[in-house]
Amino acid sequence: MQIKENYTAADMKRINENKFDGAVGPIYVEGAKQGDALEISLIDIQTGTWGWSAILSNFGLLKGRFKEELVIWNLKNGYATPRTKFLNGVRIPLKPFLGVVGTAPRRGEFGMIPPQTFGGNMDNRLFSRGAVLTLPVNQKGALLSLADPHGAQGDGEVCGTAIETSAEVILKVNIRKDTKVRYPSLVSREKFEGNEIVSMGISPNLKVAASTAVMEMIKQLEGRGFSPEEGYILCSVAGNLRISEIVDEPNFVVSVVLPEEVAGQRTQ
Repeated sequence: MQIKENYTAADMKRINENKFDGAVGPIYVEGAKQGDALEISLIDIQTGTWGWSAILSNFGLLKGRFKEELVIWNLKNGYATPRTKFLNGVRIPLKPFLGVVGTAPRRGEFGMIPPQTFGGNMDNRLFSRGAVLTLPVNQKGALLSLADPHGAQGDGEVCGTAIETSAEVILKVNIRKDTKVRYPSLVSREKFEGNEIVSMGISPNLKVAASTAVMEMIKQLEGRGFSPEEGYILCSVAGNLRISEIVDEPNFVVSVVLPEEVAGQRTQ
């Protein structure tokens, strides 16, 4: 972590942006082959005792409009509280998750900031404790990499940072030979909403990302006994279209979130 616990906004100039989101990995998954799907279950995630959020002048949805700012948070007893007068009195409920989870691409090299079809820096807050993420396997061994733990984040991560922190994580990895995926998908365990299934679209065009997310959800619903037309209407009457991440240019992540209560009715 480049940000230190005693830093102020004046120290932001020390940050090396080329080292953003450095990942742990790659982790070789024995038995994983190209064309398989990799299921990653987030069994547990425990944050560090502090975290940070920042406004960076050249990053975020509204970049260049505000002065740079740095908030250091205490992470304790399920809440984040600021150490300074900035945001004084605010408490943010902690819901930790991993921002970066990805397998290796079939070919080529990619920067860490933009998410890709094989995952990476998706910053999807729904990959929290209890969730299961499915990614395509493009290389022998999958070559799974992880990074960017967050204490809490809103959909979109609009200023460019969440509550960035360290974390200890327990994962379970399962190889699916019977499942083919083109884009990441999730089964989420929302605290108040119950289980949900999540599809994702990733594209430099938000509308294309949204369309892809809807089509991927329709495909999931086909596997649960619904026709494509039924799935399309279910996305409209019961699904939630979310901009999960809009700042990791040039690619953005849009999710469709559908309650398991609805999606599973044909398989009960």
